[in-house]
Amino acid sequence: MSTNTAAWLPAAKTRLAVGAAPYTPPQPNEIVVRNGAVAMNPIDWIKQAIGDVFYSWIKYPFVLGTDLAGEVVEVGSAVSRFKPGDRVLAYAVGLEEARNRAAEGAFQAYTVVLADLASPIPDSLSYERASVLPLGISTAACGLFQRDYLALPHPTLTPKPLGATVLVWGGSTSVGSNVIQLAVAAGCEVIATASPRNFAYCTGLGASRVFDYNDKGTVKAIIAALRGKTIAGAFSIGKGAADACVDVVNECTGNKFVAMANMPIFFDGFSSDRSAQLQFFSKIPGFLWGNATLAVKCRLRGIRTKFIIGSALMNNEVGPAIFVDFLPQALAAGRYTAAPDPQVAGSGLASIQAGLDLLRGGVSATKVVVSLGR
Repeated sequence: MSTNTAAWLPAAKTRLAVGAAPYTPPQPNEIVVRNGAVAMNPIDWIKQAIGDVFYSWIKYPFVLGTDLAGEVVEVGSAVSRFKPGDRVLAYAVGLEEARNRAAEGAFQAYTVVLADLASPIPDSLSYERASVLPLGISTAACGLFQRDYLALPHPTLTPKPLGATVLVWGGSTSVGSNVIQLAVAAGCEVIATASPRNFAYCTGLGASRVFDYNDKGTVKAIIAALRGKTIAGAFSIGKGAADACVDVVNECTGNKFVAMANMPIFFDGFSSDRSAQLQFFSKIPGFLWGNATLAVKCRLRGIRTKFIIGSALMNNEVGPAIFVDFLPQALAAGRYTAAPDPQVAGSGLASIQAGLDLLRGGVSATKVVVSLGR
């Protein structure tokens, strides 16, 4: 039996600690991956800093992490897509209440993942680069393809033009990088926002035009650019994005829907000490007021909005549509970019805490990754 090691979260609001962990064999529809690289997401440091306000059902010690890439070492009895030795990326959902298992956290040597949330990767794609994709592409796919969101046709390598445009506010983010590519693969034109230094990055992923989200005239400029077009909906990512998208969608013809991938409360400016929970609670009144104002604005204008839960695809047809039907072929054909670029924070499980600290300080058009040397 393999010997496992994990970067444990020992208790609420504590630093990670590397230690021994049990090796867990797969259930029938699962695989076990020996991780070659893992990526950090905001929810990882937020859960660590805020404690049981989020994911209150988990019991400590626990293993965080959702994004991984590595080598399959064992497959469940019902799995035919993979065999030991296959190189894969995968979305680990151990934090979700329906799973709630430390064995399914990414921040360890061996992780159990659902086979339908894993994709083979070509030999040319490093584990570090592949690990940037899982949560970003999952969140993007939920907002674009789930029936209660934009409900676009599933992506293919040969999409039929829909004659519709998706607005992506925050195109250079991890989620936005995937929204652009998936929307194009669904047959849509994409208009995005980013900072000027990331314009070429967004157009390289498939956006037809990119606007500066910091420019006060951008909402009017995008409305003008969409005149005569049909909007398939908008995707908001980041602070102030939802309000801006609502203002644009209100002036457009088509699907007046804004899928919101931004966090319900923004955590910019949080200190690194134990006062993080107090800072969180101090933001709640502003959050409630902002959401109420947005809700009234949307109700009066007939615009629908909904927050995205990236893990929802593990329970519906969108998960297999991405990880089974589309992404393996798209990566193999060189038709999908593992984006944003990885920013490697170190090597080994002991470097994961440094990676979380780096992410907490803020990054742009990159995703923080730790190599596990496989």
